[in-house]
Amino acid sequence: MLAIGLTGGIGSGKSEVAGMFDQLGVPVIDADVIAHQLVEPGTEALSEIAAAFGETILTSEGTLNRARLAEIVFNRPDMKQQLEIIIHPRVREQIKAFKEAHKNEPYIIVVIPLLLESGQRDLVDRVLVVNAAETVRIQRVLARDGRREEQIRSIMRNQADDAQRRAAANDSIDNSGSLDDLMISVRKLHQQYISLAA
Repeated sequence: MLAIGLTGGIGSGKSEVAGMFDQLGVPVIDADVIAHQLVEPGTEALSEIAAAFGETILTSEGTLNRARLAEIVFNRPDMKQQLEIIIHPRVREQIKAFKEAHKNEPYIIVVIPLLLESGQRDLVDRVLVVNAAETVRIQRVLARDGRREEQIRSIMRNQADDAQRRAAANDSIDNSGSLDDLMISVRKLHQQYISLAA
């Protein structure tokens, strides 16, 4: 079984690409989805985060105040590292369990937005990078998240740049065109991965 690591910058369309592989019947696991589940109220990880960052990162309902947490970790590398120490090992564990559960499949897609930045390349056999022009990515995130442009650019500065992604990529997919174009590219890769797995 091949494990394909799907990554790309904010707004590149990773979720769209992952959804298309899913439609083709490929097992998909997403590190961001796991991370969200890990910090639901009552979880061990959320208790550890509250202990490390203080109760102010919880809402009045006891859920994680993501905006507040993001504000802290973007400005404090030491706190970002603290958060990663709590979350990353748990995410890795779940990805490993998923790989084991799907070991008889030709291949799986492992969506790890910060694959290169978090040093988790060892979890996958190949790296698939989703690309789109920076202006396109900014417009998408503005429309999707309602963040300010300067916040988006700050996130981009904290991510690997296009050159680093190109250097790490075994495969890449351009997501600057239509959804139909994207599906054609995904189908091509699907055939390629099935051949490689065989």
